[in-house]
Amino acid sequence: MYWNQPIETMEAEHMSALQLQRLQELVERVYRQVPYYRSRLQEAGMLPEDIRTLDDLRKIPFTYKQDMRDNYPYGLFAVPSSEIVRIHASSGTTGKPTVVGYTKRDIGIWSEVMARSLAGGGVTKQSVVQVAYGYGLFTGGLGAHYGAELLGASVIPISSGNTARQIMLMKDFGTTAIACTPSYALYVAETMREMGISPQDIKLKVGIFGAEPWSENMRQQIQQQLGILALDIYGLSEIIGPGVACECQAQDGLHINEDHFYPEIINPLTGEIMPEGEKGELVLTTLTKEGMPMLRYRTRDLTLLTRKTCACGRTLVRMGKVLGRSDDMLIIRGVNVFPSQVESVLLNMGEVSPHYQLIVEREGKLDTLTVLVEVTENMFTDEVRGLEALEHKIKQELANVLNVTATVRLVGAKTIERSEGKAKRVIDKRKI
Repeated sequence: MYWNQPIETMEAEHMSALQLQRLQELVERVYRQVPYYRSRLQEAGMLPEDIRTLDDLRKIPFTYKQDMRDNYPYGLFAVPSSEIVRIHASSGTTGKPTVVGYTKRDIGIWSEVMARSLAGGGVTKQSVVQVAYGYGLFTGGLGAHYGAELLGASVIPISSGNTARQIMLMKDFGTTAIACTPSYALYVAETMREMGISPQDIKLKVGIFGAEPWSENMRQQIQQQLGILALDIYGLSEIIGPGVACECQAQDGLHINEDHFYPEIINPLTGEIMPEGEKGELVLTTLTKEGMPMLRYRTRDLTLLTRKTCACGRTLVRMGKVLGRSDDMLIIRGVNVFPSQVESVLLNMGEVSPHYQLIVEREGKLDTLTVLVEVTENMFTDEVRGLEALEHKIKQELANVLNVTATVRLVGAKTIERSEGKAKRVIDKRKI
């Protein structure tokens, strides 16, 4: 199912022409209206008229999250404050949040790309969509909400938290689609079992899950435990929020709405453009955003791009599931480690639950990695010898995948704190 078939199935040469036109308009606009970008372009020896082809985009300097902090709060806005109708901000782990502003047209674009994303997952006017992302400064809740309303679906704006109530309303209101983080979806499934509610007792058919990296194994866990189709959605507040890209029902990569967001893959160390199909860091340029446009924003998310034909018929470029982050990766004894690698190993083992945590410490000059892994209630009551064997098995598998030796500690069911938002997978206690 399509929401905007002419765009979603546009031939490549027509898409490139549209992108170039919008890129030229964008560069001219930010050069004129955003002092920061005018300064950066001048430093690079560029004028707006130097953008003659899409390849010329690579001559433009990158934009970083730190640039947003340095221009806090409104320094990157490209329109007067009177034209800004919405302000969102990222949660941020340190310092002040990164602020983004939207014009009325930006909100319309956001609703449009979210409607495309939901429609690709099978959501229709007859659907009942439960939005269990957080509302507020976080973009997740309102993004999914606006897209579902534009589709004409019935929206339950429940936000995150109060899981028992979520499940009650899911059952009573006949929810057919849910939007939340994948880790929260597993928590919902766990709580449903405790409440004695099975997937057959509800009408849920599809979940649109994002806001954190998750593995293919976690997808299988969600689909099995909730009896639904689990789809990945991608976005970030700096670009627009959720809806930058989303999987269709073919589950074969996330279609990027490239008429609005131009993607590149670069080598995160050198900035070099990578060929199609090569893994690297995703860089995005907002071709149509008015309030706060972004030129070549470094997302720090690691993925790849492909233009191979999708079974759904869409011609939009696709990105793979996010493999991790170039800035969040753990470097342990000189080896790059991503939480998603650990998750993939654990979810291949039936004896453990999909809840885990990585604890990184430094003993003297040596980094240590401890992986806490929840086991099922049945397994935890087994004899000590069986648990020791399982620990050893996990340790060996992790060593094979990570090339780092980790300490594995099995913990009882529900020992690891559950999250109603993004799961806290890593606790780094090093003082580096």
